[in-house]
Amino acid sequence: MDRKPTPIDEEIKFSANEIIVSKTDLKGRITYTNDVFCRVAEMSASEALGKPHNIIRHPDMPRAIFKLLWDTLQSGKEIFAYIKNMSATGKYYWVMAHVTPSFDGANTIIGFHSNRRFPNAGGIQSVLPLYQKLRQEEARHSNPKDGLEKSFALLADSIAASGKSYDEFVWGMVNEDA
Repeated sequence: MDRKPTPIDEEIKFSANEIIVSKTDLKGRITYTNDVFCRVAEMSASEALGKPHNIIRHPDMPRAIFKLLWDTLQSGKEIFAYIKNMSATGKYYWVMAHVTPSFDGANTIIGFHSNRRFPNAGGIQSVLPLYQKLRQEEARHSNPKDGLEKSFALLADSIAASGKSYDEFVWGMVNEDA
């Protein structure tokens, strides 16, 4: 898969009992995928291995969420996030991602591990307005770096305004009713 597919408005669902698993190296290149990843992303392991993990990034996702994700991982901490991904055919699928750094025996980060589950509908509906605001902020700026900076600040302000930590903010969405 050498180029991004055109997004289409068709959702791929997977079972609440399934876990999508992938691992990456320090640069975010895929080093492992399980069969659920391959089925839902509509690509074979050989098509995914060695590719940047962002091959499944949906353009509806605000870049600020990925900045938060990478900043958190590089600080040695885990993160949970609602993510809209895109399959090789352009279909989309939502996940509740749990991403963790992988460490060697000297406690040095050597890669990243992601487990993704099917999220509840209430959580997705809760996150959509925020993600839309972040994308709009990113689009307002002709310089992508400025857009990312302003969107990230808006994300930080939104979390702070909730009076919760990021984890409490996200887990509050998990418990939202559909």
